[in-house]
Amino acid sequence: MRAIVFHEFGGPEVLRAEDVPEPHAGPGEVRVAVRAAGVNPMDWKIRRGWMEQVSPTTLPAVPGVECAGVVDETGEGVTEFAVGDEVLGWSATGSYAQYALAGPVAAKPPALGWAEAAALPVAGETAARVLGLLAVRDGETLLVHGAAGAVGAVAVQLAVARGVTVIGTASPARHDYVRSLGAVPVAYGDGLVARVRAAAPQGVDAVFDVAGKGALPDSIELLDGVTDRIVTIADMAAGDLGVVFSSGGMTPEDRRAGLAEHARLAAEGALRVQIARTFPLDEAATAQATSEDGHAGGKLVITP
Repeated sequence: MRAIVFHEFGGPEVLRAEDVPEPHAGPGEVRVAVRAAGVNPMDWKIRRGWMEQVSPTTLPAVPGVECAGVVDETGEGVTEFAVGDEVLGWSATGSYAQYALAGPVAAKPPALGWAEAAALPVAGETAARVLGLLAVRDGETLLVHGAAGAVGAVAVQLAVARGVTVIGTASPARHDYVRSLGAVPVAYGDGLVARVRAAAPQGVDAVFDVAGKGALPDSIELLDGVTDRIVTIADMAAGDLGVVFSSGGMTPEDRRAGLAEHARLAAEGALRVQIARTFPLDEAATAQATSEDGHAGGKLVITP
């Protein structure tokens, strides 16, 4: 099968399209013919070798952790899915490929497109996990740093659905989009504290940092020095500031249930993930470079 492979850590140039052996479903596994694979910051952080202390990578490796596609092989003991079923979920063998062994998966509703389906697993799981850690509830005010990105946008929508007032940081060019999600947009950068206080005179109860661009000190100031309701998924300085860094922790069952719910909401139009651009498999290096640049303007998707 055709897949994107890297044999060493480095920049986008280490990614190569190669012919590699097909994976096969073992007990309890399904193999998916990939129709779309999501591109995430984690993909290029792994490629650069920055995640080795957290999760070592065996080289050569195929990148990609989320996919949508058609089940074309089932392992022993699999009863929930059959060959021909359309699914979305996590990839255990790398999703930048024609075939991938899938981890927790859920059925893809017919009304949900392939690219939109591949964009949901990581963004939905991350947003739901952090909102759970923050325990935001009806009547509270949440500040989301990076509200226009895939994870931030899902977090905004899920929080708004709970009755939470959301303030979302984004570049001015993305303010209309953030506003369309139900949040009050503010520009990030110098003067952020004053802008947030003007937008939320009632104060901020919790902060979700998706951006990881040095916004934690301002967040702590906005919460009067208290850090127990600030969570980041992107700022490695969190520990030094007494802030929780969240990188996982949900059980496969919880991930599968959450994914099924998010897929249902997306199919009904109640949850949106904006697709900025799709790339053919051979342009995976360009896709990751675009993600790494930080100005994609939405979710990037590879279509093998």
